[in-house]
Amino acid sequence: MISISMRTLLWLKRLMPEVRWTMWQNRFCSDSSIQRLESNSSIRKHLISKITATGPISVAEYMREALTNPVAGYYVKNDMLGAGGDFITSPEISQIFGELLGVWCVSEWMAAGKSNMFQLVELGPGRGSLASDILRVFSQLKTVLGETDISVHLVEVSPKLSQFQAECLTGDNTQPSDGDQPVYRSGTTRTGLPIYWYRRIEDIPRGFSVFLAHEFFDAIPIHKFQRTEKGWREVMVDIDPESPDKLRFVVSHSPTLASSILIQKDENRQHVEVCPEGGVIVQKLANRIAEDGGAALIVDYGHDGTKTDTFRGFKGHQLHNVLDAPGMADLTADVDFSYLRKMTGTEVTCLGPITQRSFLKNMGIDSRLQVLLRNCPDPSTRAQLVHSYDMLINPDKMGHRFQFFSVLNRGRLAQYRGMQKNTAPLPVAGFAELDIQ
Repeated sequence: MISISMRTLLWLKRLMPEVRWTMWQNRFCSDSSIQRLESNSSIRKHLISKITATGPISVAEYMREALTNPVAGYYVKNDMLGAGGDFITSPEISQIFGELLGVWCVSEWMAAGKSNMFQLVELGPGRGSLASDILRVFSQLKTVLGETDISVHLVEVSPKLSQFQAECLTGDNTQPSDGDQPVYRSGTTRTGLPIYWYRRIEDIPRGFSVFLAHEFFDAIPIHKFQRTEKGWREVMVDIDPESPDKLRFVVSHSPTLASSILIQKDENRQHVEVCPEGGVIVQKLANRIAEDGGAALIVDYGHDGTKTDTFRGFKGHQLHNVLDAPGMADLTADVDFSYLRKMTGTEVTCLGPITQRSFLKNMGIDSRLQVLLRNCPDPSTRAQLVHSYDMLINPDKMGHRFQFFSVLNRGRLAQYRGMQKNTAPLPVAGFAELDIQ
């Protein structure tokens, strides 16, 4: 067991005992009043015209158009989160999730030497619920953080979601930036910290940063490949000849550039999904962490190089045919953490993936739940707390479906590198068992 985990437990006891009343049932009760874009004809017609002119397109290109088309892309035009959307994320289910990640961020900042600069960076922050819970933890741990220069940096391509984030985190106390500035929105959080919005990771200022990516990598476009008697071929999107207004999957007749360069030589699966853009992003994070210090925590659906066909769509909390109604459904694929690990290079250390259940248990979710239950007299709220807890850690729900993966500066674990395996647990909160004795 490790002393850092005991410190984590003490921090959990110091957090406010009140239940955050804006649970997801209440938080999204007004979602029905938000009108969603109901026509996907523009993207479908655009895709059919492109395929007619140039031939079948890659799955990656299809995902990119369906999700981020500047006119009618899913993430650009739709309100996809919450009970009235297409999915609900862990921060919306329970305040405990964000609180534990907030404690993890502070723990890593301390373990890395307590830099006098601390940038909290979130990629794809949704409605801002996770950042809100983390900032509340920061506020309650002011004596730990001291006079550290803390700032918040959000990478968000959706104009609609950036508005939700601004309202959640600042009370809409933000100002848009003029022209083509790297920062397109800025303001002050409800807890008094400077906050900035960007469209690209490379626009974030250099310095010690803790990067969070919760359900971010699963929405980055993937290429799909199929092993055939003639070698690897790419799975493409084409027009259905029997229904010219519909799309279908086909296998390329000859190798594509992607199939020639993205398949690993030791690959033994029959069907493979590769996310090169995700690889580039994790490389950028790794380079930042190696040069400036800090850490990254990636939380997502995923596997360690074992799964094959995971590309799927969600609409109204139900599985949805990925080729129907492009722009109207969320498209996602499980993250291949073995691929991310390879792409980080040799200048950082990677931990995980481990299951959400294991990570949250290691972080003290049971102790935090008991604190909230002891201080909550309302039976219905107590029942909701228990239900939310079960949603997060039950192996048949989110407990095993989500994985936690961390990228750390090599110096963070340098003193442990020479130890024999299993002689001591890793001093990284969440990735080692919590000592409560």
